[in-house]
Amino acid sequence: MTLKLVLPKGRINTKVKELLNDCGIELIGVERNYRPKAMGFDCEIKLLKSQNIPTLVDMGQHDIGFAGLDWIVESRSKVEVLKDLNFDPVKIVTCIPEKWDWETMKKRPLIVASEYQNISSEYLKSLDLNFKLLRSYGATEVFPPEDADMIIDNTSTGTTIVENQLKIVETIMKSSTQLIANPKVLNDTGKRQDIEDLLTLINAVFNGRDRVLVEMNCPNDRLKAIVALLPAMRFPTVSPLYQDKGFAVKAAIPKNGIQQLIPKLISAGATDILETPIRKAI
Repeated sequence: MTLKLVLPKGRINTKVKELLNDCGIELIGVERNYRPKAMGFDCEIKLLKSQNIPTLVDMGQHDIGFAGLDWIVESRSKVEVLKDLNFDPVKIVTCIPEKWDWETMKKRPLIVASEYQNISSEYLKSLDLNFKLLRSYGATEVFPPEDADMIIDNTSTGTTIVENQLKIVETIMKSSTQLIANPKVLNDTGKRQDIEDLLTLINAVFNGRDRVLVEMNCPNDRLKAIVALLPAMRFPTVSPLYQDKGFAVKAAIPKNGIQQLIPKLISAGATDILETPIRKAI
């Protein structure tokens, strides 16, 4: 049977679509088509709000999907996390008006606004607070001080919190986009193989994004010194140049070290250095 894959709408959709595209999976459909066709991989795709995805994957309505860890925890869904993609990282935080004192507030009844009803309730109960929980439907930061004493919300930079004269008093958890699966589908031999194939492509893309291919030439007497500098995935590739005029060397290098590496390679005798992006690395 065809693998059923559910994708998130909204903010995190862009990076997920870019990832699939880099995997060689192209989504075909108009902008508001919630059932795009997938070219390059045998799967059935549907777009839903991230909040709904963990529950539906848990129920078996879809085999695998992409969702934030916050909504997996909030929905209490029993799903298998296949990979933390680290897309759109956010923190779930407790916020109060910037001029209020948190220790004083703990001693009185509180009205708390949040989209996260389960996460918030468990957190507030752990502090043994007297509270009334108010469900918000977006724009949670506008509730204090008139309609709520505090909020529990997600933030990536904290800018919106500051702009609304609030301050963070505690971080409850961190969240980012996860690739999840229904545990039962992993017992289906055919679908499990499809999932493993998709994971192989995803891991290859991430490996490629983290590295660049560096190629260079070097004299015969400088080969060992240059190879010693290269942090290759396994070993660098070394080939003799025409008429034995030296060697061509290439290696997949972590991006975060390339700026420091190139001057060292030049000092060691490397010439004709080329740096090329890598689409996939396995």
